[in-house]
Amino acid sequence: MDLRSLRAFIFDLDGCVYVGETLVPGVLAVLERLRRDGRRILFLTNNSREDGAALQVKLTRLGIRAECEEILSGAEATGPYIRKRFGPARLLAIGSETFRRLLAEAGHQLVALEEPHETRVVVIGHDFEFDYRKLTILARAVKGGAAFVAVNVDPHLPVEHDQFFPGCGALVAAVSLASGVRPEVVGKPNPTLFAAALARIEVSPREAVMVGDSLNSDVRGAQAVGLHTIWLAPPGVDPGEVQPDLTIRSFAELEALLLEAADGGQSAESPMTRKGKQPADGL
Repeated sequence: MDLRSLRAFIFDLDGCVYVGETLVPGVLAVLERLRRDGRRILFLTNNSREDGAALQVKLTRLGIRAECEEILSGAEATGPYIRKRFGPARLLAIGSETFRRLLAEAGHQLVALEEPHETRVVVIGHDFEFDYRKLTILARAVKGGAAFVAVNVDPHLPVEHDQFFPGCGALVAAVSLASGVRPEVVGKPNPTLFAAALARIEVSPREAVMVGDSLNSDVRGAQAVGLHTIWLAPPGVDPGEVQPDLTIRSFAELEALLLEAADGGQSAESPMTRKGKQPADGL
């Protein structure tokens, strides 16, 4: 992978750009370098609760400048996906108020949990008020023939200090097990969200790179649609059979490679970040 040929960099958010309310060290310098070099930037997240405007506020608070159009969430992509797949539809949906608003803005009719009849599609976003009652209603609707769509199947929602909340995927798994039906999934690692990202920044897959910390969601998913990949490797994690184009242990490494490329270096790879290998411990 030649860094000089890349027109756009797509960054995962949770675990890559920030963890909770803390920026990942070195990411700000990398983003500023890319902007000085005239590269396009897009922040791509499976987040099912917030839209680009809310995430822009968080990025600004953390010191990262970003336009709203440079942020794409799973919550934003779900309504258009359902419209393309099923047309304007009656939806039985759970999730945040923002998520439900986005579904309505995409042209869908939201039905109340108390009146789930004639539901065309059951839609699950992350819901802090998920309970047995909701599980029963949603599973019965899916079992009864409604299509089943999930924003993502992430098992965890990371927060500070290595803690987490059960993620959207935990709720999806409960409905899936109870109904006996597997959902269609909009978010990473499935191609729908990646395709929406490429359409947003108007580049081909081979002109862009996905930067993320998850081997499955970010690396495997991006590779499946033809994107280059940069894996920000968590400490002590081995890639196994997955082969990112570039493995880094810190954003300082990526910044150094970007500087080398800008100075006319012949390769984006250093001896310690060659495809399929990882840096030595302590870097």
